[in-house]
Amino acid sequence: MAVSRGITLKSNRELAIMREAGRVNALALAAAKAAIQPGATTADADAAAAETIKKLGAKPAFLGYGTPPYPAVICISVNEELVHGIPGKRRIREGDLVSVDCGSVVDGYVGDSAFSVAVGEPDDLTRRLLETTEAALDAVIAEMVPGKKTGDLAAAMQRVVEAAGFHLVRNYTSHGVGRAMHEEPQVPNYMKPGTGAVLRPGMTIALEPMVIAGTPDTRVLADQWTVVSADGSRTAHFEHSVAVTDAEPLILTLP
Repeated sequence: MAVSRGITLKSNRELAIMREAGRVNALALAAAKAAIQPGATTADADAAAAETIKKLGAKPAFLGYGTPPYPAVICISVNEELVHGIPGKRRIREGDLVSVDCGSVVDGYVGDSAFSVAVGEPDDLTRRLLETTEAALDAVIAEMVPGKKTGDLAAAMQRVVEAAGFHLVRNYTSHGVGRAMHEEPQVPNYMKPGTGAVLRPGMTIALEPMVIAGTPDTRVLADQWTVVSADGSRTAHFEHSVAVTDAEPLILTLP
């Protein structure tokens, strides 16, 4: 592992470990997604992801993280909940929009990724919100090449989201990932193209557009974790951990 201005550049060996952590995480998310059915609880999805991570010999990255310690394996957020929703007794209903974020640790390295899904047939707003957020993720992944800057990453997401009439959340960011779940560089959603840190081979960033249908403002609930849209509008969240290489971007969190 090399260090450049606080940013760790991973070796090929480290990238291989992160790829395995990402594979485990993708399978955990798939298990959670399968559990998201009308009548199931958000805790059911958490249990499915936890079982998968344990079965594959990995460790959950989120459990016990932060202050207060996060109490679950996944974050599961419904409708106006943007991120960090805590699993529990809430039952999933037809028409809900559910976002799941998860992290898995293999040999000390983190895989971090997320998805959003409509339960049943989505209405037009929900469909467009999901399509736009996923398109923003695709656009920012394409920018993960040597010589680009972190401002180019932010601008790529912003172009896609604002063209659709939605908003990127302003006070949560994409971030470096590796031995820690949050490393340098931080990638705010609002930066000018051509500014920020230069991308170099070995950099690994968890890219995560978080999109709100209404205003970009958010608030945190009394549980000190769950982030909701301030105006109660729907939200969506997609994420992959991605490495810069000498060739094309390497998505580390595919199954």
